[in-house]
Amino acid sequence: MLVGVRRERCAGERRVAATPETVQQLTALGLQVAVESGAGSAAGYSDEAFAGAGATVVPDLLTETLDVLLHVRPLPPEAAAGLRTGSITIGFASPASELPAVRALAGAGVTSFALELVPRISRAQGMDALSSQALVSGYRAVLEAAVRYPRFFPLYMTAAGTIPPARVLVLGAGVAGLQAIGTAKRLGARVSANDIRTASADEVASMGGTFIHLDLDTRTAQTSAEGGGGYARELGEDRAKHQRALLAPHVAAADVLITTAAIPGRAAPLLVTLDMVAGMRAGSVVVDLAAESGGNVEGVQAGQDLQIPVTGGSVTLVGLRDAASAMPSDASRLYAKNVANLLALMTADGQIAPDFADDVVAGACLTHAGTVRHAPTASAMEALK
Repeated sequence: MLVGVRRERCAGERRVAATPETVQQLTALGLQVAVESGAGSAAGYSDEAFAGAGATVVPDLLTETLDVLLHVRPLPPEAAAGLRTGSITIGFASPASELPAVRALAGAGVTSFALELVPRISRAQGMDALSSQALVSGYRAVLEAAVRYPRFFPLYMTAAGTIPPARVLVLGAGVAGLQAIGTAKRLGARVSANDIRTASADEVASMGGTFIHLDLDTRTAQTSAEGGGGYARELGEDRAKHQRALLAPHVAAADVLITTAAIPGRAAPLLVTLDMVAGMRAGSVVVDLAAESGGNVEGVQAGQDLQIPVTGGSVTLVGLRDAASAMPSDASRLYAKNVANLLALMTADGQIAPDFADDVVAGACLTHAGTVRHAPTASAMEALK
């Protein structure tokens, strides 16, 4: 069976859905692999390296001939519509925001697997692309903050005087947040963090951060903050306002603020208002990893640096776009392994046959045999009719 790896068309996307290492993994399963020329060049993987690993490098990938198409970004509707009936796709799909593409996949009779939908269970950890890419993004967020912050991160004691460490506050203690905590700590900053899931306090401490406990339940009814798959649940508006009020003094005391809170399939929760940013010191930096899904910080613009006026100067508000793609080599290494592991789960003796009795396969499936199998996406499409 023929597996194709496409060159990403989305502007700014530098990752690739396979590497020479995963090509070897797939060919060992008895699969043929075709890689579109230049697919891995931005990530440091040459056509020659792919060919040496056993792939066929082609000038243009004829998707209508493929049994499986591997990709990074969601396929546009026209690309989805051109796929062969019965073929398989594996990649990010962003079903909540890409309903026309989902409709095209279902209409073409394509079996599509969305990596966002991979169940967050122990057996599927090797296929969890959200986590692998969040790790890259959390690391990158700290580097982006450090190059914009006009002071040092670590403590320095010199003959000319003592330079205090930067105070870094991370909001959200998922994979990206924990990686941001660890990276900032390794750079020598004094790091604190908050997450509405109080159970994450031990994880924050394990990365060297100090957990900020907010007494959210003294004025509002007790509700669980733990959502499905280890994600946080979105707070009600009254509770969210109370959370922002409790966070305000901690934001004002920070030199660097990094926000990482995201809820799959939903707009990012608003954690920080512009009034809160205005309380920070001049020269401070705010990096919003959730900018592409609406942002955790009021007024953030994905892909832009904004200067927010404060007393004595301004605060830099950074809306990160393509954070994982900014480190394409290792991001691709991790992503491609996630993709290959999912494909391997469905492959035996050189034949790909998804077993929908398998919780991982069934959970990750977006469309199959002309229908949308992911219930929330199907409901969203039905509401648009």
